[in-house]
Amino acid sequence: MSLRFYNTLGRKVEAFESLEPGIVRMYTCGPTVYDRAHIGNFRAFVWEDLLRRYLEWKGWEVVQVMNITDVDDRTIRAAVNQGVPLEEITRPVEASFFEDWETLGLESVEHTPRATEHVESMIELVRRLEESEVAYSREGSIYFAVDRFPGYGRLIDLDPGSLKAGTRVEGDEEYSKDDPRDFVLWKGGARESESNVAVWDSPWGPGRPGWHLECSAMAMEYLGESFDIHTGGVDNIFPHHVNEMAQSEAATGRPFARFWLHAAHLLVDGRKMSKSLGNFHTLASLQESGYRPSSIRYLLLSGHHRQQLNFTLEGLEQAARSVGRLREFERRLEASEGGFASEPPADADPVAPADAAGELADKWRSSFESALDDDLNVADALAATFELVREGNAMLDGAPDREAAAIARALRPAIASFDRVFGVLALRAREEGAASAELSEWVEARLRARTEARARRQFDEADRIRDEILARGVAIEDTPDGPRWRLASTVD
Repeated sequence: MSLRFYNTLGRKVEAFESLEPGIVRMYTCGPTVYDRAHIGNFRAFVWEDLLRRYLEWKGWEVVQVMNITDVDDRTIRAAVNQGVPLEEITRPVEASFFEDWETLGLESVEHTPRATEHVESMIELVRRLEESEVAYSREGSIYFAVDRFPGYGRLIDLDPGSLKAGTRVEGDEEYSKDDPRDFVLWKGGARESESNVAVWDSPWGPGRPGWHLECSAMAMEYLGESFDIHTGGVDNIFPHHVNEMAQSEAATGRPFARFWLHAAHLLVDGRKMSKSLGNFHTLASLQESGYRPSSIRYLLLSGHHRQQLNFTLEGLEQAARSVGRLREFERRLEASEGGFASEPPADADPVAPADAAGELADKWRSSFESALDDDLNVADALAATFELVREGNAMLDGAPDREAAAIARALRPAIASFDRVFGVLALRAREEGAASAELSEWVEARLRARTEARARRQFDEADRIRDEILARGVAIEDTPDGPRWRLASTVD
């Protein structure tokens, strides 16, 4: 079965092949760095990470570009209101975005260009559109003339004539143009409200690029005029992606992206998560409430990307249990293999349970790949994985050490292969390591406080600290060389 995606362009499921054998070139609409991203934003980024990982799992090399929108109406407005350079607004927000990116275990992207560092490419793209006679100038600004490009709206089979006069196009409403349907490429002219926060010289006078132009220029600079996949949230489809496709294809005369893949909104208790509604969660706020990033990542991946996903705290707790079950099975395999690590002697009889485990692993891989080949059907992929866990645990129950080790050797590659795509177990292991380091630091500090209390003959305080340490599952042994400690039980 071949890999298939639902392509917004054409609105149907299509078999995927890359333009260049072995390499997938992909563009991702990145963050607008005016405020910290919430997990509704990360729903799309985490899904795009799964898409990237699965393409790599299938054997492709992925070259991915994710832009940083650091110049737009919101970033400029914030800089003007605070009386600071644009970078003082955008760079801290960008840094926090990538901190969250790392915390959620997303893979690094090959190129993360900032819009402010690629203005020359944007100016050159506008020149090409003028040469193609689909752009015109008004009062220092340059506009794309929708009625001059027959392919406008091809992404969603939109008839330009159906756009009503006066339709608001985000970011363009304060600029004059010949037709209300046209969109701005270069924002020039007098802009007293924007001060000099974001101004570049151009053939048309000082100004700045329009939002749609930014993505086209950066995508083509790093990926070429035609590439394989363009991703984003459904809210980007119109007008952003429609306009992005139109201006790119009008300039080059070539198809822009072959596959357009979009993720649906994340809901909170049945309503779209957004800053304007005030019903959003950030990764930091969820962590402060005790939720692990691995659980958040799992929840964001648990629903099909084209279906709205309803976020609830109950769902997050269920995600934590699911990750815990997978991690427990992974640990059991590690312990079983490590408990009898040597291979059976060459003259030993074949171990039937190991053969059965190998068949189980093969069955899992076939089901897992078939599910994800079908437009990234994560529900069926997870179902196949939990069936592997159930049957694997049943095989290990009561198995002698040598058989258990053989079973584990057959099943561990399957669990590792699963996590190459979903990335939750490596994240959970990292969290456990950080928790262990944090616990160690805390215990050492409390033991020092206990020693100081005993030196001051404050024995009640010393006993209270001892009990506090014991409550964390840590046993203390007082020796002539000072107190020693060890874990007395599993500590979460």
